[in-house]
Order: sequence, then C-alpha cells, then structure tokens
Amino acid sequence: MLLDHDACYRAVAAKDARFDGQFVTAVRTTGIYCRPSCPVPPPRSRNVEFLRTAAAAQTAGYRACRRCLPDAVPGSPEWNLRADAAGRAMRLIADGVVERDGVPGLASRLGYSPRQLGRILTSEVGAGPLALARAQRAHTARILVETTPLGLADVAFAAGFGSVRQFNDTVRTVYGVPPSQLRAEAARRSRTREPGPPGALVLRLPYRSPFDPHGLLDHLAARAVDGVEAVTGGTYRRTLRLPHGPAVVALDLTARAGAVVATLRASDPRDVGPAVSRLRRLLDLDADPLAVDAVLGADAALAPLVAATPGIRLAGTVDPAETAVRTVLGQQVSVAAARTAAARLAAVHG
Repeated sequence: MLLDHDACYRAVAAKDARFDGQFVTAVRTTGIYCRPSCPVPPPRSRNVEFLRTAAAAQTAGYRACRRCLPDAVPGSPEWNLRADAAGRAMRLIADGVVERDGVPGLASRLGYSPRQLGRILTSEVGAGPLALARAQRAHTARILVETTPLGLADVAFAAGFGSVRQFNDTVRTVYGVPPSQLRAEAARRSRTREPGPPGALVLRLPYRSPFDPHGLLDHLAARAVDGVEAVTGGTYRRTLRLPHGPAVVALDLTARAGAVVATLRASDPRDVGPAVSRLRRLLDLDADPLAVDAVLGADAALAPLVAATPGIRLAGTVDPAETAVRTVLGQQVSVAAARTAAARLAAVHG
C-alpha cells in the first residue's frame, strides 16, 4: 500500500508525533530509519522513502535509529480497526504466534496458505510474516537487554531466536551495534532513573496524546474482579495468563506523560512480548485519539462531552476466554452481581 510522499514529508518536517507508528522514514544516505518525530534535523525530501512498518524498513536494509527508537512507538491504529487478514495477522504476530507455531500455524489460524498470507502481508505492509516476526523479536530482545540482568544467551532464547548467533546478527542488523553495546548504553541512561522492584521489569507503554487515564481507571475499577484485578489510585493491577505461564502486572496510568508505566513480573521471559501486546490492547494504547474525537465531536449531542474529556479510549481485553465468560455473566445480571459471580469462579478455578 503506497504512502503519499509529500504528506509524509510534511509530517516529518513538522516532527509531528501523531504520525509515530503510522509509518517510518527511511533515509537512503545514512541507511537509517526513524519515527516521524525524530529530533534530528529532517533529511532532504529526495533522500527519503516512507514505509509502513519497521519490518519493511529492515527488509529493505535499513537499521533503526538509536536516538528515536522507531520500533518502540505506538502501533498503527489501522490494525485496531481492520478485521481483514492483514489486520488479524498483525495482531497475532505481535502476540508471538509465529514464535510459538511458525508461519504455517499463523496461516492456519487465519484460514490461508502460508504462501497466500505472505503475499497479502507483503502487499499491505511491505514485509512477510517472517520479517514482521523478526522485527518483533528484535524489539523484545532490546527490551530484555536493556531492562533485565539476564545473560545475553538467555535473552536470545527468551526473545524467540533459534541461536545466539542469530540473535547477535539480528541485533547488529537492526540497531547497528552488538547486544553488549545496547546494554552498556542502557546502563549509562539508567543511572538517572529510579530502579524498579527486584525481579520485575519496568516497561514504558507509549501512547498518542491526548489520553484520558481517569476514564479508563473508572471503567476498570467498576468491573474489577476480586482476586484477579484491583485499582488503587492511578494504578491498575491484575493477573495474566500468558502462553508460557502466569504473570502479574501493575499499570500506572498517571505517573508519566506520554506512556503508561508497566511493572511486570512474568514467570517466563518469553512472555514479555505477548504481555506487552495484550496490555496495549487492554488500554487501547494504539488508538488515534484525535481521529476518534473528531468523529465523536461531529455529533452535536456528543461534542460538549468530547471537548470536556479528550482522549477517550475503549478498554479491550488481555484474555478472550475470560472476556467471553464475563460478557455472558454481564448479560444476565447487573455489573456488580457479575463481578461477584466472576470472583467466585476465580476463587474456585484459579
């Protein structure tokens, strides 16, 4: 799918953060790709091309800018909305399905052959499922390298790489430096940061502004199931059932502008990537709030409400099976009674 070169370049020249995650800027003269809001002076228009995803840029031979970290921006809101094969595939790849089941498993879940799925994704986002999964693995590896004391060999296998050599080669290709240098640079930056609790990963989940944290917290608090969830102040806590084991997370929605701070305790580091993907869906962090507010604000009855509370998000789910059960309970009784029934189920069945 082609991008409008002039429109994209205007966003880059303005360093407009609203377009972060919508596309990346690949600079031919440096071999580096950036997010649209990268703080460096914008390159000349004739020296750049615009690509849909970080994976497409990596496939074309570009490496990620280590200043703006274009792989760490909010995801494209397009995949939140689209229910076609490409949109569903992108969500499943972010959840780690390729690492667990391979491309044939991904294709089977979507009802396509691996070859046809590859054609669809290459046409839509400029990269096939393996390249998209590779970009996802590289991002997970960077998170683990920078935020955990795990040995680099353990990081390699936790991120889904088949070997340490493959891990080293991919990190060098994507970031232009070996994993050890990424860790050293992160250690220098972390001297000014407050350390997280022992045994926990402290992650930033960026979003597009504006953001209405209090509306989300009120929604989650009204439906919190005892023994599974709790809301205290500006923090939402819950248990997670992830592909390789259980986890718990605390999400501070108000501590930092531009990002939710997640303190994750996972029983298996391979679940970091899927956990991040599911938490982003839960809080609708890949939404485009300006587009949402524009549509809702066009209604005369809704316009004053939208103006009073910009950045409304639609809470999602971290576990489809859990959501299905809670939906059925909620259809039969009040919200409060559904919480009580769900808490009883959780107490009995864990």
